[in-house]
Amino acid sequence: MSFTVPAGAEGILPDRMIATMADAGLILPAYPFVESQIQPASLDLRLGDIAYRVRASFLPGPEATVAERIDELKLHEFSLADGAVLETNCVYIVPLLESLALPPEIVAAANPKSSTGRLDVFTRVIADGTRRFDMIGAGYHGPLYAEISPKTFPVLVREGSRLSQVRFRIGDAVLSDHALDALHLKERLVDAESADLSGGVALSVDLSGEKGGGFVGYRAKRHTGVVDVDRRAGYAALDFWEPMPARSDGSLILDPGEFYILASKEAVQVPPDFAAEMVPFDPLVGEFRVHYAGFFDPGFGYAGAGGAGARAVLEVRSREVPFILEHGQIVGRLVYEKMLSRPDAMYGHRIGSNYQAQGLKLSKHFKV
Repeated sequence: MSFTVPAGAEGILPDRMIATMADAGLILPAYPFVESQIQPASLDLRLGDIAYRVRASFLPGPEATVAERIDELKLHEFSLADGAVLETNCVYIVPLLESLALPPEIVAAANPKSSTGRLDVFTRVIADGTRRFDMIGAGYHGPLYAEISPKTFPVLVREGSRLSQVRFRIGDAVLSDHALDALHLKERLVDAESADLSGGVALSVDLSGEKGGGFVGYRAKRHTGVVDVDRRAGYAALDFWEPMPARSDGSLILDPGEFYILASKEAVQVPPDFAAEMVPFDPLVGEFRVHYAGFFDPGFGYAGAGGAGARAVLEVRSREVPFILEHGQIVGRLVYEKMLSRPDAMYGHRIGSNYQAQGLKLSKHFKV
């Protein structure tokens, strides 16, 4: 089957075009795709059957392959066929079951899945000859690898586990500030009275406790048991998380090295013809990192897909120094991109999405 796109088209490829790419040999899975692997605007990537523990994180650079660097840096290798535990603060490289043969007009970008980020599992995709994580250039032909480093909980993974996802795009799909203003007037992307749309929809942190029964978030516990990444609702939340009550002054001190799950003050929605991504936080405004998993699919929080606006869950980690967050402080921006066409299935209950119409919510692995 051939794969063609209209001349001059720009946007993110929807689910049916991802399936067509696979049929045309542009995506090369070692095994056929499994149910729900193709999402409305992305493809879940599966771990292969072997993992390598390496001395340090790396990028291959333009003159090397990932396999060559693994040979130089590996400490040992082990099978994932029957499952294996990845320990905290170690770096692992796992070849993925999907490889690519991209045409010259298509680029790809990867990100951790939402559930991966909410477990504080630092995951990035690497390709041969690259200088950047999670970015695969137009025309790339070759394998893909996941770099995995659990930061808080040891995790059990196996061949076929899905920690990362990839999007495919043609041209410049990002909406300009003018186009974003027009879309907000039409669809009301965020429920803020005076929305800040400069460079994307501004999201601030909710530390009031009003929407969380007096609680503002969760802080991860140390020295817990193992989390099986493929096990849904299998663990008591209080065995892994400490709920944090709201303070009267609406503040929260982030301790260095600790991991927090918080939520945005604003509820947002992504209309069916668009996708969104949380962009990295400006380091000049604060010494902390927000949101490992940045993809928001078409239909997220959208009324027509079973939502009524959804708050963004914020995965927060302070850097070297304690940092005070204040209620309503801007912590990130949601950049909207246009789809090449509307997906056949939107994010929502019909395709088993885990976080539609969410508030403050842990990953799917925990029972609250």
